[in-house]
Amino acid sequence: MNFAEWAPAYEAILADFEYDRTGDEAARDELARLVSDFDVSRLDATGETVAVVGAAPRLVDDLDVAADADRVFAASTAADVLREHSIDVDVHVTDLDKNPETSRALTREGTPVAAHAHGDNRGLVAEWLPEFDDAHVLGTTQARPVDGVHDFGGFTDGDRAAFLADHVGAASLVFAGWDFADAPSEAKRHKLQWAARLLSWLERRRGETYGVLDGYRDTAWLDALG
Repeated sequence: MNFAEWAPAYEAILADFEYDRTGDEAARDELARLVSDFDVSRLDATGETVAVVGAAPRLVDDLDVAADADRVFAASTAADVLREHSIDVDVHVTDLDKNPETSRALTREGTPVAAHAHGDNRGLVAEWLPEFDDAHVLGTTQARPVDGVHDFGGFTDGDRAAFLADHVGAASLVFAGWDFADAPSEAKRHKLQWAARLLSWLERRRGETYGVLDGYRDTAWLDALG
């Protein structure tokens, strides 16, 4: 997905959450100062099944889904659970707000980390990115991309992992550790609603059906998006 395709969804997110675009762009630029341009071809998943692993409590019941996949793209603290169960993580997708120590360790072990910058985490970007092994950091943004910082689509860590898997050629996506009802706050519920919308969009684009979305697809939003 290129930015022109992603832009209508991004505009809708900015409007719905009343986010300031300039905050996203400032964080993006901070990230750009701290990362090199990662060779995305390292993540090539052509012909492979990618497990997109979320951090919902049910992950412990879904570990076989991740273990059986060709690649594992783990969101946020899902990476910790997988590592505790000796399941390799191929990419850690994170906005640094929960387990940056894990991200640091993974980069130092040679595992790519897709580190995301947005308007609320510029301070975390400045604090933690210098601690990472830059050779294994893929910088991402939800705003317009710049040199060294990419935009593959997506909003939350989980759905960004799915859009990244799509971008690098995954033949199929499977989902572990996802629960759209696991929303301890209204803010979290709102973000999960958007994650479901965006995954529904990806599902339609790819011509696949994701059981994890049953009961959560927003067809009206999809139809309006086009």
